[in-house]
Amino acid sequence: MKAEIITVGTEILLGDILNTNTHYLSNELANMGIDVYYQITVGDNEKRLFNQLEESFRRSNLVILTGGLGPTEDDLTKEVCAKYFNLDMEFHQPSWDKIIEIHNKMKRIPTENNKKQAYFPVNSTILPNEYGTAPGCIMEKDNKIIIVMPGPPREMKPMFDNYVKPFLQKDSENILKSKVLRIIGIGESKVENDLLDLIQKQINPTIATYAKDGECTVRITAKGKNVEEAEKLILPVAKEIKNRFKEAVYGEDETTIEDEVAKLLVENNLTISVAESCTGGMVSSSLINYPGISSVFMEGCVTYSNEAKIKTLGVKEETLGSVGAVSEQCAKEMAQGVAARHNTNIGLSTTGIAGPEGGSVERPVGLVYMGITINRKTIVKKYIFNGDRQQIRYRACKTLLNDLRLELLKIV
Repeated sequence: MKAEIITVGTEILLGDILNTNTHYLSNELANMGIDVYYQITVGDNEKRLFNQLEESFRRSNLVILTGGLGPTEDDLTKEVCAKYFNLDMEFHQPSWDKIIEIHNKMKRIPTENNKKQAYFPVNSTILPNEYGTAPGCIMEKDNKIIIVMPGPPREMKPMFDNYVKPFLQKDSENILKSKVLRIIGIGESKVENDLLDLIQKQINPTIATYAKDGECTVRITAKGKNVEEAEKLILPVAKEIKNRFKEAVYGEDETTIEDEVAKLLVENNLTISVAESCTGGMVSSSLINYPGISSVFMEGCVTYSNEAKIKTLGVKEETLGSVGAVSEQCAKEMAQGVAARHNTNIGLSTTGIAGPEGGSVERPVGLVYMGITINRKTIVKKYIFNGDRQQIRYRACKTLLNDLRLELLKIV
């Protein structure tokens, strides 16, 4: 099966909205063994969308569209798709009842144009929307398939997982199963080089590496008659990769480095406090994203000025006067000070030059010192990161969390 993805919306073309749907759908379809050769964005224009459907079906037999399912006049996706297949639109009472229910919960009265969202092409399969008012649908004709879903990712993703994916898999003799290993601290070129022998002889499962800022992922994909058979094929390959990269493999599938660190803290009841300068609260924010972190996270403070470092953390004036705020000693005193302030097991600190100005030959832009105090023992690490201001801060945050993870693995 050959597929194309069309995202509908003038706001995407104008850059007002980041199009994450194509990334998600391409990834999911690839895991199912469905080839995606084209990704297209079309504005809210009936003629251009119709022409695009004609072009897409000249080279593919599955077209997935997201967006354009709202109640306004320029939401035309279903109508244009119905026109392409020469299908009439019909009212679907259960969808309308659901729309009314959602409005009632918000203490709102649906307007007449909301009924537009309850009309669908004749004989189409309705895809319930559990997180919004715009159901999707599936249309089939002449060995062509159109799948229409809402644009907001929080509505589209569960719709795809719960309804579209089973539909696409129902006629397949084999299933595809993937496992993602997440590696941090090693670049993609080295990861691929270290796996070259496995990649060169791969048949089933296959191995692919992908770079992400500060991380690398390895996707292992196996084909089997059922999930159990595919997982059995994946297991020895995953084990071998883990053996090669050891602690650099921090997790699997949809986890993040901050989730893994927070999980270690919560499961081992290790309290933590964080003092940040150049990262400006990014480390604290990353940890706080984890549910249940409140049981161990005591405080996150941004001590950007020298005065704040002295007053809040107890950094010595003579330290700042002699070696400055961007120094190993300052990072050490910051980590120790924030841990002592709340009597936590762990104290973290960051101090550096995120740029674009403020650097020198001795202290270039990208220089960051990071302190880790664990049970009153402190280490400080020095890094020089490349990138713009945001990238430097992001990479410093991820690196500090990974350094903390590696230290925690020694004691838990």
